[in-house]
Amino acid sequence: MGINYGQIANNLPSPSKVVGLLQSLNVSKVKLYDADPNVLLAFANTNVEFIIGIGNEYLQSVPDAAKAQAWIETHVKPYIGRTKITCITVGNEVVAGNDTQLVNNLVPAMQSSYPPSAGSFRPDLAEVIQPLLSFHSQTGYPFLINAYPFFAYKGSPGEVSLDYALFGSNNQGMTDPVTNLHYDNMLYAQVDAVYTAIKAMGHSNIEVKVSETGWPSKGDADEVGATPQNAGLYNGNLFKRVQARQGTPAKPSVPIDVHVFALFNENMKPGPASERNYGLFYPDGSPVYNIGFHGANYLPEDTDIAYTSASGINVSLSILFLHFLITFVKKVKLFVELLYIVSLCRVFHCSV
Repeated sequence: MGINYGQIANNLPSPSKVVGLLQSLNVSKVKLYDADPNVLLAFANTNVEFIIGIGNEYLQSVPDAAKAQAWIETHVKPYIGRTKITCITVGNEVVAGNDTQLVNNLVPAMQSSYPPSAGSFRPDLAEVIQPLLSFHSQTGYPFLINAYPFFAYKGSPGEVSLDYALFGSNNQGMTDPVTNLHYDNMLYAQVDAVYTAIKAMGHSNIEVKVSETGWPSKGDADEVGATPQNAGLYNGNLFKRVQARQGTPAKPSVPIDVHVFALFNENMKPGPASERNYGLFYPDGSPVYNIGFHGANYLPEDTDIAYTSASGINVSLSILFLHFLITFVKKVKLFVELLYIVSLCRVFHCSV
């Protein structure tokens, strides 16, 4: 199971500490909403697979092939051979918004970014449009969706079963009257609804992947169901199904591919309170609730990695050594004085 690493906050840990946390959790897939060099450099040589994003702010310029290539030269090529970038999204929730100019720029941006040197460009959208599907059908790239049973439950708590939304075992589920397929949870129904829509528009060779799904642990008074208990049930049950490599009723042989939203609570996200409370972890590394991630280690010492060249040829490491001086005061108080000694050396001319 992958995870979304959002950074709209002013209290998040350094990327080097996040490396230790994700490694202790055995998380090997991460999705960013940009191409943050600090994150990509910190995760060099870790074998963590990254989805990075061309933000909506670039969609007006990226349809120009030269500008698309310039973006790749700046945000992708410096990390080739070090950080595993497996996917690049073009835009985020573009069609779901009201900006017609962004919508019009989307497919041209993807097409101009398509040459083999660009890697794999895949749009991250919530709705289906024909030019987009044609592009996916021709390239063979999967279609990424954001699927949130929470929104359906929050909007109609009297009509939507909470147990059905949370992958619970005490619900009757629902049977699709057209396909006669039975669903015991809403997420799988949402995924298969997209498959059905894609097929209805003439495409049967496009794989659907879930780039975002999650459940908030806290919300405003009118955000029904946003509690730590429900968030723990949703993500915990989803985690078990991903581990079991389950497929949806319409695609039973294709294990569902999911990136959970999100790694941390983000205290500066706009909107209702729920938007700031989707994280599995607080910024200090403590879990918001338990979903079975045992042995999390959030406090590795910073190695303070600094790259002095985008090409990766000149790399310097600032290595922090800690010496602990322990003294007993009046047989009661124990204090530790930390003496930081910083040693700076070239990676090819130093030994540690």
